[in-house]
Amino acid sequence: MGWDTLLSARALMGLSLVFHMFFTPLGIGLPLLLFIVEGLGLKTGDPRYRELARSWTPIVGLLFAVGAVSGTVLSFELGLLWPRFMAYAGGIIGMPFSLEGFAFFTEAIFLALYIYGWNRLSPLAHWLTTIPLVVSSAMSAVFVISANAWMNTPDGFRVVNGEVVDVDPWDAMFNAAWLHQAVHGTLASYVVTGFTVGAVYAWLIWRKVPAVNPKLGL
Repeated sequence: MGWDTLLSARALMGLSLVFHMFFTPLGIGLPLLLFIVEGLGLKTGDPRYRELARSWTPIVGLLFAVGAVSGTVLSFELGLLWPRFMAYAGGIIGMPFSLEGFAFFTEAIFLALYIYGWNRLSPLAHWLTTIPLVVSSAMSAVFVISANAWMNTPDGFRVVNGEVVDVDPWDAMFNAAWLHQAVHGTLASYVVTGFTVGAVYAWLIWRKVPAVNPKLGL
């Protein structure tokens, strides 16, 4: 790979990652806010909580769609831009990517139930759909971060005469860096989401714009 080609590949990968990471923290954090807000609505009986969650629903769906498409682009770029790396490392660190696919589809299924279940599910059943949403979105992040952590602290294999042998996918996935990186990445997503939502509502208050429904006093 020539220098110009390498620079172009790095620039394209970096641009795609920046775009993807712009949406990913909110896609991880908003399901937790839906879980909390709808839970408060069930506990207190205050309809404003459910209206608040309902106002966030289109945003959650949009963020999921954009994140899914941009993440798919990244998966193709890994194979197209870095084929030699993937041929070398794919068999070692492929398991977290496979598990991330299961987490992604779980999130997609329950997000569909959540979006289309507003007028079809009971308030309790609708709130329960947020639990797998929270878990699957967090696990999706953890699995991808595990692959990134492996690139920082490679483990789960040996190299003999230039060949990869004795591959242990569990050791590769649970490498030395995965735990603190996974905790940091997930908690950081929740923090980013909290500050972002807080900033949006602060702006709405400043502009005196109703956040949800004027009839409910929001």
